[in-house]
Amino acid sequence: MAPIINQWAVITIVLSGIALVFGVLFIRRGNREAHMRAMLTASGLATVFLVLYLTRLALGYEKAYAGPDAWRGAYFALLISHIILAAANLPLALGALYNAWKGLKAAGNLGNIDAPAARPHFNRHRAWVRWTVPVWLYVAVTGWIIYLVLGRYGEVITG
Repeated sequence: MAPIINQWAVITIVLSGIALVFGVLFIRRGNREAHMRAMLTASGLATVFLVLYLTRLALGYEKAYAGPDAWRGAYFALLISHIILAAANLPLALGALYNAWKGLKAAGNLGNIDAPAARPHFNRHRAWVRWTVPVWLYVAVTGWIIYLVLGRYGEVITG
């Protein structure tokens, strides 16, 4: 069961990364509604990923690197940076979502985000996403790389 959960976790985080990229493209083109939908989709899929990932760990399913010794240092550097930034990504994403929600609530609708009551929230939202998007993308891409490396050079450890 754990390997299937692992596969679904990977699928959800890949789709989350794709939705994130689309969300960024939509807002750069001024399409606020599509941006909001894409980012809520990315956030929802990332949440499903987190639940699946933690479930897989609770079931005791992990893979350890068993690849070439020459790559071990690079692999662990990638893994450590991935873990640290993944932990940082959750509060970053929550801060961005919170400020967007507060801004939308103050605006009443997406067409009114320049309202004086809404503008400070959207300004904070932008400040948060300047950090959140690059971290989220780095975590997603390094997660995919780690998954591929462990698919080729990983040993299942149970316990």
